[in-house]
Amino acid sequence: MWQKNCYRIVVKVGTSTLTHDTGAANLRSMDRLIKVLADLQGYGHQVILVSSGAIAVGSAKLQLPERPRELRMKQAAAAVGQSRLMYIYDKFFAEYNRTVAQILLTDADVADPVRKEHLQSTFDALLETGVIPIVNENDSVSTSEIETGEKKVLGDNDTLSAIVAKLVGADLLVILSDMDGLYDKDPHKYKDAKFISKITELSEDILNMADGAGTSRGTGGMVTKLSAARICMEAGTDMVISNGQRPEDIYDIVDGKEVGTRFVSKK
Repeated sequence: MWQKNCYRIVVKVGTSTLTHDTGAANLRSMDRLIKVLADLQGYGHQVILVSSGAIAVGSAKLQLPERPRELRMKQAAAAVGQSRLMYIYDKFFAEYNRTVAQILLTDADVADPVRKEHLQSTFDALLETGVIPIVNENDSVSTSEIETGEKKVLGDNDTLSAIVAKLVGADLLVILSDMDGLYDKDPHKYKDAKFISKITELSEDILNMADGAGTSRGTGGMVTKLSAARICMEAGTDMVISNGQRPEDIYDIVDGKEVGTRFVSKK
């Protein structure tokens, strides 16, 4: 059996799970996820949600014909979308009698030792008082994810979720994807692709299995998830990639059942 009785859990949800093809928020999908996370907290777990989707939701709210390509428009869409997302999260979590908080991060917040220490204290205080922190990169200020740069700590929300998991000393990170987990090759292209349920070491063969980016509405792919897995495994945190269309699978993941692809940390 996998490790059980995880107490501090980070869940990362991507844009493809949170939105429709139009970019508008997928309220049914969000409600299902929120119900599971609220229930997990009811079990006694501490839960942190790392959420993508701000640019996609903001673009839809602004009625833009497509995802912006110009940096200033991406940042404007992110500002609008983040407000919309938090409104939905606050409304849905409140229906399950849960309180949420918003934390927007930049590279400097996790790179600077003093700011990092204050950030850890903030997370601890929120979790100790029963609040569910909802985290995203501050795209209206930071350009690490939406504009490639030489110096970047975060860069994408898969990496961000791993950094948050390490920062708070999480027992488990669950990354919800548009895939069931990791395959030895792209299952969309190859019918004989084999599913991998457990990884204990990130060998070159494993790293070479990741290829390509995610959906047109997001920025992630399996490459960024393996990068996140490396951070978690080195920090002593297990990580699981599972399908975001089945958020109820998180129950089984927390219970230690073989769901998705689990990257087992060296503890």
